[in-house]
Amino acid sequence: MLCLGPVARLQNRRAPRGARLFQSDLGYTVTELLIVAFIIACIAVIGIPFSANLFANFRLGGDARMVLNHVSLTKMRAASNFTQARLYVDLAARTHHIDVLDKSAVPPAWNLDGGMTSLAQNDNYGFGGAAVAPPNAVMAQSPNCLTDAGAAIPNTACIIFNSRGVPVDTTGTPTAGNAIYLNDGVTLYGITLSATGQVRLYRGMLTGAPGWIQQ
Repeated sequence: MLCLGPVARLQNRRAPRGARLFQSDLGYTVTELLIVAFIIACIAVIGIPFSANLFANFRLGGDARMVLNHVSLTKMRAASNFTQARLYVDLAARTHHIDVLDKSAVPPAWNLDGGMTSLAQNDNYGFGGAAVAPPNAVMAQSPNCLTDAGAAIPNTACIIFNSRGVPVDTTGTPTAGNAIYLNDGVTLYGITLSATGQVRLYRGMLTGAPGWIQQ
């Protein structure tokens, strides 16, 4: 130690505890902090809209699959009760439920089976200005539901199955081309039904030609 020069002895001294907090290698400069803040701001500008769109797609897709499952459940209700069953969609209220036909009533009456299901916020029934339908479907919601007396109910759409699982119209005649459409203002989903009762789900954009892709 005696051979060390004054500079070396100064370097080997331990800095006071308070002084070490201000050493540049243990902290960040103002410029570095500004760069980090700028990067975070750029990520937020890009990521927040992307995340919002992603969540919206998940929400609408969940609603579409829910309707798809309820169409299949309606078909099962008709078969298990040896009668007709319908998926009753209230387009204005944005709800749907299952009805089962009581043939023993005079006249035959539709009875609620289960509860009412609502769409998520910002999701609606409808196809906007879309003009091209998915394969084997029509660009229109399914026909109006009828009261027990046979009167059409405005702002409704119904998919009806007979006891064999075949889609039928309000007179009991087998039919094809039924569809239920949902959208969130950007994306469009179509739940379609063939003459054999096969249910399909399609996704596209809310435009004249949606560019349908089967899900």
